[in-house]
Amino acid sequence: MSKDENEFDFERLKVYQRALEFADKIFSLSKSFSHSVQYSLGDHMRKTTISICNNIAEGSGKQSKNAKIQFYGYAIDSARECIPMISISARQNHLDSSDFNYLRQECKEICNMLGGLIRSMK
Repeated sequence: MSKDENEFDFERLKVYQRALEFADKIFSLSKSFSHSVQYSLGDHMRKTTISICNNIAEGSGKQSKNAKIQFYGYAIDSARECIPMISISARQNHLDSSDFNYLRQECKEICNMLGGLIRSMK
């Protein structure tokens, strides 16, 4: 992503870019979920990935360090919330083992990156 005057500061954060890629993958995979879980599990997964991105964006705009840390913590919470949904999706045969492993690893990486961002502010 190139830097321009219309770019927000959070858009330059690697963790934000990673969260967007994670959301893209969740949206893509959840489209193939059966109708019986499309609007429960699939919808909840999509909302949760959006929450990760939103909390990173909102946190970056906060003036106080503590407020930034709080919102980055919310983003971690949302990423961790994805894990049970990923596990349930795999157990119900909506995700294959490759996608299951990829999504879990991405959640872990996003949490680690956010944790590093929080530690850098303390």
